[in-house]
Amino acid sequence: MGLPTHTAQNGAGFLDTGTARLKELGYKQELKRDLSVFSNFAFSFSIISVLTGITTLYNTGLNLGGPVSLQYGWFIAGGFTLIVGLAMAEICSSYPTSGGLYYWSAKLAGPNWAPFASWITGWFNIVGQWAVTTSVDFSLAQLIQVIILLSTGGKNGGGYEASKYVVIAMHGGILLLHAALNSLPISILSFFGQLAAAWNLVGVVVLTILIPLVATERASAKFVFTHFNTDNGDGINSKAYIFVLGLLMSQYTLTGYDASAHMTEETKNAEKNGPKGIISAIGISVIFGWFYILGITFAVTNISYLLSEDNDAGGYAIAEIFYLAFKRRYGSGVGGIICLGVVAVAIFFCGMSSVTSNSRMAYAFSRDGAMPLSSLWHKVNNQEVPINAVWLSVVISFCMALTYLGSEVAFQAMVSIATIGLYIAYALPILFRVTLARKSFIPGPFNLGRYGVLVGWIAVLWVATISILFSLPVTYPITNETLNYTPVAVGGLLILTISSWILSARHWFRGPVTNVES
Repeated sequence: MGLPTHTAQNGAGFLDTGTARLKELGYKQELKRDLSVFSNFAFSFSIISVLTGITTLYNTGLNLGGPVSLQYGWFIAGGFTLIVGLAMAEICSSYPTSGGLYYWSAKLAGPNWAPFASWITGWFNIVGQWAVTTSVDFSLAQLIQVIILLSTGGKNGGGYEASKYVVIAMHGGILLLHAALNSLPISILSFFGQLAAAWNLVGVVVLTILIPLVATERASAKFVFTHFNTDNGDGINSKAYIFVLGLLMSQYTLTGYDASAHMTEETKNAEKNGPKGIISAIGISVIFGWFYILGITFAVTNISYLLSEDNDAGGYAIAEIFYLAFKRRYGSGVGGIICLGVVAVAIFFCGMSSVTSNSRMAYAFSRDGAMPLSSLWHKVNNQEVPINAVWLSVVISFCMALTYLGSEVAFQAMVSIATIGLYIAYALPILFRVTLARKSFIPGPFNLGRYGVLVGWIAVLWVATISILFSLPVTYPITNETLNYTPVAVGGLLILTISSWILSARHWFRGPVTNVES
């Protein structure tokens, strides 16, 4: 049995099927429903942004396994991510609301567990999203700092190296720009989202072809497809251990596609187009991401030099690859700096879309009374934009980044929630769907049929696996500076969320609250 897919009719005419379904779920249409399936896809695709994730974490892949981890780890992470996306898409088709994951958990956990399930899922989701925005915009600030360094002569030529205070100031400025853009009507934001998707697609194609073409020295196919780098300087010798740690680059990149779910209240025919947005964003990202990795890795000839802090880019591997490719051929690295500018614009769009997703989640979560001062964050302006939720998201993301001034270790622990915290939020509703709601779940127009439960279990087990893997030590011997604080950060969030539930929220939070007038 599935949900009806016909267009509903009321006294004023015809309702979009997404609007009709939203009303069935108990919510009024307060946001402007103006996004096409491509626009919905564009938001998730630009948040995944292979140019962002691969560029900023290419060092990790090179150091932990090198080309083998980069190439094959990408497909392993991509395949399992697609399975997680399929499981999420099936649930999204049944419950197309801006609340997304936490709303799904409430409906799938059953009335007795609904409040607690939605509370845990919601907080892991929203904090994970804030961590993503923090991480993305901070990585843009760092890339701008590297671009300035190379433009002023490079590290070996007396180039300007920005202090951590300057980097934080740039991070704040980027967040302000993203808040301003997200204060615009959704129709304008939709245009930027589509532009972001096009920029990522074209940018990947151009850089994949251009960099190895310009490079005077290129790696052999044998190196690109078979070389395994064990010279990591981290005291790790096991190839299997190195390889699974190398998955971090791929899995970090392939996050944020829940944006398609959070944008469903602004998407036409959301019960069909929301799932399409999730699946297509993942699938296309996996394909284009692999091409990008392939093209860049063909320009890698000296891994240890690219990772050295003594090179002109200060150890930023892809920046050094771009810079050297043009400098060795033309005597100037300007072309490489321009290529880095292409990546910087992609990261900017990624952060913009991330704030969009953050604000819709905050809007929906506060609509159900889960956040302090919920009535404030739930307000929409005359242009049907949750303006207060937008500015809340950027302020919190900036505050999270301030930990960098005190301790880089603390900052890394904070942003680790971006991957593990988000994936835990992804897995919880899927877990409830294959357990508590296995027999009661009513699928929407997009469904996996008899394979739904199997796909769901694989997704849950994958999230459990990466949660363990990414909590393992990445450097030996283990000291205060080398300890992997991911389990501390994620465990701390879990303790805070459960404690707040026991001490307070269980007395007043009832899960999603309908607002349709009877």
